[in-house]
Amino acid sequence: MKQKHQKTLDLVFRKPVSGGIKWVDIEKMFIALGAEVREREGSRIAVFLFNEVRIFHRPHPTPNTDKGAVSGIRKWLESHGVTP
Repeated sequence: MKQKHQKTLDLVFRKPVSGGIKWVDIEKMFIALGAEVREREGSRIAVFLFNEVRIFHRPHPTPNTDKGAVSGIRKWLESHGVTP
């Protein structure tokens, strides 16, 4: 994993939960972890990782991911042994 993706992973696991992580950086981190990202309807994407599919909603009009989504991503990654 490149240093940029590691920094994003660190931000996902930072406490208190950060609300300033750009969604594009989270998508790139997923891909670095081996995910396949597919476009869905509207601003939704499907992330295929850990033999699972998770549906996420790209934030708009701002590029930042809300705290609830960051928290959910952290729990998902933790449940599969991914930590910073």
